[in-house]
Amino acid sequence: MSRIIYADNAATTSVSKRALAAMMPFYERHFGNPSSIYSLGTFAKKALENARKDVAACLNANPDEVFFTSGGTESDNWAIKGVARLLSKKGKNHIVTSKFEHHAVLHTVKALEKEGFAVTYLDVYDNGLVKPEDVENAITEKTAIVSIMYANNEIGTIQPIKEIGEICRQKKVIFHTDAVQAVGHIPVDVKKDNVDLLSLSGHKFHGPKGIGALYIRKGTNLENLLEGGAQEFFKRAGTENVPCIVGMAEALKESLEEMENNITKITIMRNFLIENILKNIEGSILNGDLEHRLPGNVNISFAGIEGESLLLFLNEAGICASSGSACTSKSLDPSHVLLAIGLKHEIAHGSLRLTINEQNTKEDVENVAAEVVKVVNRLRQMSPLWEDLRKEENLIQNLEARKKIALSFFVERFGSLDPSRGY
Repeated sequence: MSRIIYADNAATTSVSKRALAAMMPFYERHFGNPSSIYSLGTFAKKALENARKDVAACLNANPDEVFFTSGGTESDNWAIKGVARLLSKKGKNHIVTSKFEHHAVLHTVKALEKEGFAVTYLDVYDNGLVKPEDVENAITEKTAIVSIMYANNEIGTIQPIKEIGEICRQKKVIFHTDAVQAVGHIPVDVKKDNVDLLSLSGHKFHGPKGIGALYIRKGTNLENLLEGGAQEFFKRAGTENVPCIVGMAEALKESLEEMENNITKITIMRNFLIENILKNIEGSILNGDLEHRLPGNVNISFAGIEGESLLLFLNEAGICASSGSACTSKSLDPSHVLLAIGLKHEIAHGSLRLTINEQNTKEDVENVAAEVVKVVNRLRQMSPLWEDLRKEENLIQNLEARKKIALSFFVERFGSLDPSRGY
């Protein structure tokens, strides 16, 4: 393979040319501090506020509801800690979330548990979805905040956010969603979705790293996470990162302009990958909901192999992929997301996440599918575990039955899975 094929866009994306071009003047010429009153500072301030308007428009929010942060992790921490600590003073010390949130959420609520908060971790079903009725049943008179991610970073499932938000609105409970994987990839409308707080991160949609935002619906109160100067309407101290803010706003505008075409192209390539990997590898299973999933997400588990070995061999072939979240890549434990949807440890260990975008090509997905089949077969020949698992008839039969359902769905729903169709 002559070039590197990048198929890990859920971890990070390249900075778009438009975003980079928008950023460069604020590194070279317009480098003033936006809090300064001279012209160099006021020019930067104007660019900052224009970017705020652009981000707000992309979310269907008001500009004064958008607060810039260092990324998704800070936004998640601020939203959850800020609301929980403020409302605990009124006796509300209960938090509702799900078992397969990103660790930026899970570790935040774990920290709050040490402060005395009670946390309900909702089960996730085998299709990777949270049921709105489970959220409703978990809410009590002491619930301060509900936090359910918009789309899962590992298996790509898109949650029923609008319905969950409506329940929270009826119960008068603040609703936060970690939308880091959704914004820039699928339509997100904070008003239609009944969202009070929403986290996003620029590097997931061709913006720079180290910049994000927190949407705070007008009238939603929360304590500050960072104290200091008067930046971000006195709510988030620290000199604003103007170049990255401008770059993120430009990347988000660009992603919305191209979204419809990109979704069509990416979905075709995704479906090709799913079909050609599943049908050619025995004992493989697609993780996540068949219908409600991000356009570019493919998460498949293979019985009888180790995901780390699979990634190393793919890397040798010039393919960049992952087994789950980049934030937990040093962990040897199976993915908490896959365990939450009911996979056994021996299946969860052999998982592959491929996340593609509009920069990938027909040739990319054909090469990736062929290489995955080759590597999985090679690893199984080297491992005695596969032969032992094949003797467990119920295990393999169940995997094959679920595979048949998945393949039938994609063919019936999308027709031909030829990656050249449609573009």
